[in-house]
Formats: sequence, structure tokens, C-alpha cells
Amino acid sequence: MQNQLEVTDLSIQLGGKTIVHGVSLALQSGELACLVGPSGCGKTTLLRTIAGFEQPATGVVRLHGKKVAEAYNSAPPENRGIGMVFQDLALFPHLTVAGNIAFGMHGQPRTAINRRIDELLELVGMSTLRDCYPHQLSGGQQQRIALIRAMAPRPALLLLDEPFSSQDMERREQLVQEVRTILNKDGITAMLVTHDQHEAFAFADSIGVMNEGQLLQWDSAFDLYHRPRSRFVAGFIGQGVLINAQVLDKQTLQTELGEIYGELSQQLPPGSKVELLIRPDDIIHDDQSPIYARVAARLFRGASHLYTLELNNGTRVLCLAPSHHNHQTGEQIGIRLSLAHLVIFPC
Repeated sequence: MQNQLEVTDLSIQLGGKTIVHGVSLALQSGELACLVGPSGCGKTTLLRTIAGFEQPATGVVRLHGKKVAEAYNSAPPENRGIGMVFQDLALFPHLTVAGNIAFGMHGQPRTAINRRIDELLELVGMSTLRDCYPHQLSGGQQQRIALIRAMAPRPALLLLDEPFSSQDMERREQLVQEVRTILNKDGITAMLVTHDQHEAFAFADSIGVMNEGQLLQWDSAFDLYHRPRSRFVAGFIGQGVLINAQVLDKQTLQTELGEIYGELSQQLPPGSKVELLIRPDDIIHDDQSPIYARVAARLFRGASHLYTLELNNGTRVLCLAPSHHNHQTGEQIGIRLSLAHLVIFPC
């Protein structure tokens, strides 16, 4: 299958400063992807360059095999067949819902435009609001109209720049699911930019983690969580702590929680000092275990407790336990490790 988007060794400079360094990635047709990272890491600049609003200093951008950007030479945004949804929605207040959706389809026969408007409004369950104006819509309804307006011309690629950030948490989760369903139904390739990893997990097939202008890892949500390739990705994705360990052999570590067996994420000589990534779901509350830890803090989450546990040497780890395991701060509880992936980093 041909890639819908290919970015090769892309670097971007703004004001004489390099903002993005040598990024390469690819999206297949119909794939949904996401860029995550802290504020200022370069993810929005990368998105704007793909769209054509910024120029690359080095590297190439291709859409469906056709080169659309290289060093200081780019096709204009309107010639790229890309749709973009911005954070501020930017609906035209003087146009109806139908008028907003039709805006990007100028030049097409009126019957085709009306058919596409009806199709998209039905897709988002808003057929009865065709003649309403933006001020008559809720925030969530405006969000859906902004999305289908960008989808209306059937772009080769849809780019979304933190479009859900103005919504409350509950509404945001619902919108992310709705948007994913809509894009899948229409077969549109899309890339979302967000700083919210949970939003990325819910939306994307592939996720790229960026920091300081570099793409550190491009992977599935599962592998980013369970097989992070750097300390930054391990700390940014999910929750977890790094505990001291020593390599005993190719599949054994010695830790303060005893010997642990499994496939190591990298091979190091016996005796090597490393840090082992421990996620909250790696530690199981088990009253029969000979290993105990003190409850230093707890966070009730309804279906579960997130416990902060202190080991004998003062190291603190996290433990996710069912909510009926109700323990108070200061209690000693039994724990055991259940690790499927031994992610280690040399000290």
C-alpha cells in the first residue's frame, strides 16, 4: 500500500533557530496518527510545515508519492489537497451550518455540494441543524461542524491542531471517539497534534513522541507504553518509576524486589548497573507475598486505587489495585511483580 504521507529527514527553522531536527515518518492511506509531546517541542510547527504554512530547511514532504515540499521550495497550502482543523474552530459566523460546510467545495456542482453536506450532517447526527448559525450551536456541535467542513472536499490528508483543547474532559473523550469513527467511516488519513497522551491513545493507530524538536519514537500506543526506547518516552507516556537493578544474565535482573526474569529490552554484560521501568500495573497487591511495602499515599479512582508504596530502602513505586483492596496510609501490604517486558536503561 502506498503511503499517503511521507516526511523524510525534515528540519525546520524559524527566526534563524532550528525548531524541528531531521524528522522522518510515514502514514498509509486511511491511517490515523498523532504527535504528542510537551509544549514547545515542535509538533505544531511540523504539522504546519506538512500543511504548507511553514517552509522546511532540509528534507522532503510527499503526499501520495508526490513531492510537495523541500528546502525552501514548497507548494502552497491550497494546492496540497489537505484539510486542517485549528484549535479556535474558525467557523464563519455569518454563514449557516450548510454554508460553512460548503465553503471549501467551491467550483463543484450545487447538487454534488448539497449531497455532500447532507451526507456529512447525517454522519454526525446534525441533519436538523442545516440552517442554523454557529452562535446557535453548542461547543461540541461547532466542533463537529468544523471537522466535517474540513472533510467536505475529501482531502488527501486531514490535520488537526489540538482541536479538543477547549472542551471539558468528559466532552473531549466523547469527541475524540466521534471524530475517530467519522474519519474511519470516510476513509480519511489524518494526523492529530495534542499534548494529552490519553487523547492520543483513543484516537491514533500510530503515535509519535516529540521532545526538543526531535521525534524520539514513532510506534503503536502499546509499544510506547510497554517498550519505550528512551527515558523521556518512558516518563512521558503513562505513569511509572525507575528502580535500581543489576544484570545477572541475559534474562535475569537483581532488584530490591528480588530477582526478576524475562526478556531484557537491551542486552548488557552481567554486572551492569541499570534502571528498570516499573508501571503501576506491574505491581500486584498480594497478601500472600513475602514482600511488603508501606502505603505512603493513595488516590481513589472509583474502580481502582492508585497506591504510592514505599519499599524498605525508601524507594517509592506505584501500584494499581481494585478499589475493594482498601488500605490506609501507613499500612504494610503484600506485593509481587508481574512484568511482561523488562525495560532497562544503563546507569
